[in-house]
Amino acid sequence: MNTLKFVVKRLLISVVILFFVALIIYILMRSLPTSYVETIARQKSMQPGSKSFEEWMEQLNAAYGMDMGIISGFFHWLGNAVRGHFGDSWFYTVPVTQKFHDTVWLSFVMGAISMVFEIAIAIPLGIIAARKQYSKTDYTISVIALAGISLPTFFFASLLKLLFSVHLGWFDLFGLVGRDYEQLSAIGKFFDKAHHLVLPIVTLVVISVGSLMRYTRTNMLEVLNADYIRTARAKGLSERKVIYRHAFRNTLIPLVTIIGGSLPGLFSGALITETLYSIPGIGYTSYNAMVAGDIPFSMFYLTFLAILTLLGNLISDILYAVVDPRVRIS
Repeated sequence: MNTLKFVVKRLLISVVILFFVALIIYILMRSLPTSYVETIARQKSMQPGSKSFEEWMEQLNAAYGMDMGIISGFFHWLGNAVRGHFGDSWFYTVPVTQKFHDTVWLSFVMGAISMVFEIAIAIPLGIIAARKQYSKTDYTISVIALAGISLPTFFFASLLKLLFSVHLGWFDLFGLVGRDYEQLSAIGKFFDKAHHLVLPIVTLVVISVGSLMRYTRTNMLEVLNADYIRTARAKGLSERKVIYRHAFRNTLIPLVTIIGGSLPGLFSGALITETLYSIPGIGYTSYNAMVAGDIPFSMFYLTFLAILTLLGNLISDILYAVVDPRVRIS
């Protein structure tokens, strides 16, 4: 019952937070120096015998609801959004939800595969580094982790493309499919797309694994220095049982904060990585929309990110009680 009250309370608070976040996003979008409406009005005004730029601006602003004030325009958008009407994308000229559906699952597959590799690599290496503190193994793992944390995404992606695409020729520089994609069989098309996703996924794993690795090591060291671990060792338990049965279970509690909070992020896309490799996921799609001043799509995407963030925090709090029954939500 306490858990249900907690969830309901958090959801109500999240609705209030989401309202103000959406308002801030709308104000920022309306204040952007770039404008799709201005671009289209300028193009149409330069056609022979066309109306003036000002006349086109007035007509297009009225058509897209841009002639309203910011506050009234926001509540107009909010009223439609509550009913599930997000309008058409100005840049892609299709319904916002349709474009989102067509691109989000590719980003989800990339994010899910990257997360599996990240957890499989970071947590074991973090535990090994903590067990062998101040050894050569610990220093090696720490250097690798810090290198991953420090490398900018664009720099590391450029190195991968220079080595594996330019010099070795193993992968294409850009895109999701190859030139002969349409001539391939169904299996061939699957492996062609998988081949093009190798470098983006490697980029996502390398730049993300370091922070989780360091976090695991730090929390594992705190647990290994606890009194109950010394007691378990004094009782003659094997080091394997001490590490994996007693220490690791308690290390999971803080790790849930990161892993649980990152689960909704699987649907948000990797904007920088997708843009660098021209992978048509939700991140790359939203980047093009924001550059073009596509307010309907950008509003939907950024509000969606806000919902994911709030949901991730709620999932993390609830998972505490799942991982450790001693934790009670009050």
